[in-house]
Amino acid sequence: MPSALSFSQGTVAVVRFGRRAAMGTVAALILIAGVWASWGTAHHVMLTKGREQGTITVTRCSDGTCSGPYHPMSAGSTARDRVLIDDAVGVRRGAVLTVVVKPGSDEVVRSGPSGVLYAWLPLAGALLLASVVVAGGLRRPRAGWAIGTAGFAWVTVTFLAVR
Repeated sequence: MPSALSFSQGTVAVVRFGRRAAMGTVAALILIAGVWASWGTAHHVMLTKGREQGTITVTRCSDGTCSGPYHPMSAGSTARDRVLIDDAVGVRRGAVLTVVVKPGSDEVVRSGPSGVLYAWLPLAGALLLASVVVAGGLRRPRAGWAIGTAGFAWVTVTFLAVR
């Protein structure tokens, strides 16, 4: 006599596919959100052709931002008495940082290798979060470890490069 709770192989396959599709979608959305969050800053740092480039000497930090005079290094760039940069790891009074000016504003972002790493830091965090979904939800522990290790390495290298 068949049990009331017995499932056919087809039902089990459909449920398994649905779980994998849902977890795959969640992992993909996490990674897309990481790219979206990173791109707001990353495109200024990576696509520097035609942008104002120079240095900032940090003179003051408060309320999550630092400021200081901007000294141009690229043609067509103008000196400014005061520009703003986010107060982050490696930004301290007296530091001289290479930066790119965000068009139409007095805000700057770090440039160079450390700026690129820092701009893509939200993606590194998304890799760490997605690794849990891949390992647990998709039941792919090796892929989860690989993704998590990549995210952790990215965060570590960024911390060492930016400080």
